[in-house]
Amino acid sequence: MALLDAEMAGFWAKLPLIRKLLLSHPEVEFLWWMDSDAMFTDMAFEVPWERYKDSNFVMHGWNEMVYDQKNWIGLNTGSFLLRNGQWALDILDAWAPMGPKGKIREEAGKVLTRELKNRPVFEADDQSAMVYLLATQREKWGDKVYLENSYYLHGYWGILVDRYEEMIENYHPGLGDHRWPLVTHFVGCKPCGKFGDYSVERCLKQMDRAFNFGDNQILQIYGFTHKSLASRRVKRVRNETNNPLEVKDELGLLHPAFKAVKVSSS
Repeated sequence: MALLDAEMAGFWAKLPLIRKLLLSHPEVEFLWWMDSDAMFTDMAFEVPWERYKDSNFVMHGWNEMVYDQKNWIGLNTGSFLLRNGQWALDILDAWAPMGPKGKIREEAGKVLTRELKNRPVFEADDQSAMVYLLATQREKWGDKVYLENSYYLHGYWGILVDRYEEMIENYHPGLGDHRWPLVTHFVGCKPCGKFGDYSVERCLKQMDRAFNFGDNQILQIYGFTHKSLASRRVKRVRNETNNPLEVKDELGLLHPAFKAVKVSSS
């Protein structure tokens, strides 16, 4: 990722970019951030927007793990929804102080390891900083934060990718949860080969499977599918009309019903 702020590198590069995007696009109500190691794997899932009408920040997580246990993996900041407005800018400002690389980040990491449950010793990261911020300032931020766990806004790849064939056999797109994850997130994979928790070969292989799992949901509309989740090659599974856009679209992916966004005139 190109850096907008040289001090906010690594884990923290997203924060200045998100701020820039929010300010550059005031017409956007929600920004959906996705880390570069995450991908959509349920193309038919509908986000329950009405559930978040009183919330400004939606992350995958559990209230008890964040507020009661102060567990460093009580939430995930790799895929989240942030409502555009002054509140978002304020929480970004409150989130950022542990981010500057060097001594500040190293010392902040010691604080996070001491204060958060089960956190290993390493420099401050954005996820731990958010857990710490919410756990220590719940009265200030908590009312506008929604920790979502009814579907996989973030789905850890290690418990998902080997089950894709089982999902295809038993379930269908649109569920968004463990039966058919909305997002598969390759936490711990570093394709560049530096400081990864898993081998590059394993990560790339499973990333291909995840991509093909999601891609099949689109290809099947046109009568094609990947030969297997491990293959980039496709095969025809039915003879389709010469007007593929007229085929029966059970998932609503070809002609989605878009809802008009009401933009405030003030």
